[in-house]
Amino acid sequence: MSLLFKNLRIHQVFGANTDVGKTVLTSALVRASAAAGHSVYYLKPVSTGPMSDADDERVLGLVGKHKDRVNSKCLFRFDDPVSPHLAARRANENSAVERTVPTDDAFVNAVASHIRQCARQVRMPSHMYVETAGGVHSPTLSGTTQLDAYRPLFLPTVLIGDSRLGGISSTIASYEAMLLRGYIVDAVLLFRDEYYRNWEYLSPYFAERGVPVVSVQPPPERQLDPAADAALTETYYQSIVSGNGEGAIYDVVKHLDACHTRRLNELDTMPRRTLDSIWWPFVQHGHVQREADVNVIDSAWGDFFTIYNGKRSTSSSQGSLLEPQFDGSASWWTQAIGHAHPSLTIAAARAAGRYGHVMFPEATHLPALKLAERLVHDGPGKGWASRAFFSDDGSTGMEVAIKMALRAYATREAGQLGGARRKDLGILGLKGSYHGDTIGAMDACEEGVYTCEWHDAKGYWFDPPTVSVRKGKTVVSLPPAIASETKDGQADVETVSLSWTYNVEERLKTPLADAYRGYIERTLQKLKDGDGPRIAALILEPLVMGAGGMIFVDPLFQRVLIDVVRGPNPSRSPSEWSGLPVIFDEVFIGLYRLGLQTSSGLLGTTPDISVNAKILTGGLVPLAVTLASDSIYRAFLSDNKVDALLHGHSYTAYPVGCEVAHETLDIVDKLAASPAWAAAREKWKVPEPEKVHQTAVWSFWDPEFVHVVSKMDNVAEVMALGTVLSIKIRDDSAGYQSHSARALLESIKTAVDSEALSPAPGGSPFGIHYRTLGNVAYFMLSLNTPQDVVRAVEERVWTVLQNKH
Repeated sequence: MSLLFKNLRIHQVFGANTDVGKTVLTSALVRASAAAGHSVYYLKPVSTGPMSDADDERVLGLVGKHKDRVNSKCLFRFDDPVSPHLAARRANENSAVERTVPTDDAFVNAVASHIRQCARQVRMPSHMYVETAGGVHSPTLSGTTQLDAYRPLFLPTVLIGDSRLGGISSTIASYEAMLLRGYIVDAVLLFRDEYYRNWEYLSPYFAERGVPVVSVQPPPERQLDPAADAALTETYYQSIVSGNGEGAIYDVVKHLDACHTRRLNELDTMPRRTLDSIWWPFVQHGHVQREADVNVIDSAWGDFFTIYNGKRSTSSSQGSLLEPQFDGSASWWTQAIGHAHPSLTIAAARAAGRYGHVMFPEATHLPALKLAERLVHDGPGKGWASRAFFSDDGSTGMEVAIKMALRAYATREAGQLGGARRKDLGILGLKGSYHGDTIGAMDACEEGVYTCEWHDAKGYWFDPPTVSVRKGKTVVSLPPAIASETKDGQADVETVSLSWTYNVEERLKTPLADAYRGYIERTLQKLKDGDGPRIAALILEPLVMGAGGMIFVDPLFQRVLIDVVRGPNPSRSPSEWSGLPVIFDEVFIGLYRLGLQTSSGLLGTTPDISVNAKILTGGLVPLAVTLASDSIYRAFLSDNKVDALLHGHSYTAYPVGCEVAHETLDIVDKLAASPAWAAAREKWKVPEPEKVHQTAVWSFWDPEFVHVVSKMDNVAEVMALGTVLSIKIRDDSAGYQSHSARALLESIKTAVDSEALSPAPGGSPFGIHYRTLGNVAYFMLSLNTPQDVVRAVEERVWTVLQNKH
């Protein structure tokens, strides 16, 4: 991840094309830095071509009398003067001894390791320049373009513009490609070609964007006589980097220093400014008083934040002020394929450039239409849904779902409902459920820590049985009201295995299913006979109730509950609701968060309405989609405008969100068929037939790790499905207000120094950012988190728990 040192100012030099003078101008910067009295480190990660033309050697010959202040290094060298990926391939084609071509991770680790090594030598303000090869999209050794390969390092950059014919376009295109990936571009340098005069156009263009453009005279033509060429070259460098410390190149060096100082100051002041101006969600500000408690995120890439550690008392004067931190909550459950994925940022730009935002009622556009068709016909709605309704986020998506369900019920029961009674319709759900923070979504939950002064709960909520792994055994825990109806009255029922526990079709034949059915039917009859609200819809968070405390609900109970409320209707079509409309809130669990595209396959039944969000857009922009069956849709059809679904948002079907969602789903579909997923399923002994993929449970977390942690004395229970790991800490004062999980795992946030390279990009030691729900700590992965990262997180979690016995 990104590296930032107080006394080592680093800039990476990119070129708008090949042969634009990158090495000439980088050498000028090196020379000016050295002349100004700084130690200078020059790094050419990859060099292709004969040693006589190697840039790292050439730079040393161009820095003048201050050569002793310059350290020059090349990490990977190939003889063929072609693109690095081709040079690496040809080296193996033409050699009897195969040469290992580094992966992107190994390449970034090598660059980062060298930077850290240089930083350890620094005592006074020093400069470092990392020069890339060719243009911004020239491939690295693996074939990945440079902008993507170097992005985990997130170094501030200097762009060398193209002074030739067509150079205006290539310079601007390169700049925009860098911005799309989040790069900081501090300056643009180029030659002052008096014929094409590109600098005249580029200077005001970049000035409007806050980036200075500096142009210098191009170097003289190379001379055949080496001595004459050297003398002429030295004269040239003396003209652009004078001995008096004045001139355009010196101005650039001073500007880069100022950018470095400004960035350091900005990071250092952000905690105080944040405490003075930000109101965080779900945070008791009375508990966050110190600047060191503010997690300053400078950037993010893949599964990691890059955070500022300058407020930490143990921060070293020579160490990096930035360090990686594993994003253990997948940025609050939204991440699907890692932070700053270039395909998603390009998709967002594509839609923003084509549409911006356009109003949606009685209109359509391709991103929305394609996404709706995909979700209805090939996604979570396959086989039952007919319509997709767009909204802003999970909570608003659930508001839409509730309106759909209540209207459908009220329309069908119109003969029995007067006007007043339509306002008193209630919801059937589960204790611990959470459907969002908007008022209607809160009213669909019982009173709890998330509700507010306006909360008016309408409905009934069953206390659900749960599934967990305790002391290596899979246990179904029954609430007392259900346990009392079983044959042995036991509250904790050990099952055959986790996979059997989630085989709902098999378990429907068990006595426990009969006990569930009897209990639910009697409870609903009591509600009907009493004075409570008339129940008009069933809302479930299938399999896991996230915000309620990572409650893994027994799927058999949810299936039986659905069957009971729908009534005996074996010929029911999936597109027709019966009994009560059933809503699946899959905002958290949907689209493979738990290893399944949707819970319908595992539960063996489909909803009438479902909501997807979070993973839907890969964690880049907010968007939610509420899917509905045809019978739900028809409840709003009439000749009267007021019968329509009069609900909407200004950003309904936001083209950027829809395009990003479509791109995300493309990537996720490929991941679902990947060897990495197959390997994870194999560890959990999941058979390979496609049908099983939609019903069998598995996780990216190692089953042996789950087994071992479940046996720890300070752990009450563990569960893992898909990307989610939940650890309930043993605590007599359990509940949302408990601090036991946070206190136990607090040290995990801090990186532990190690000489070995970590699996974080760049190899630096990393801490782990995590969230707790009372005495429950949970950790969440992306759908493409590398296995070495998962294993490292598991090792750290196990170590902390082991040491706190």
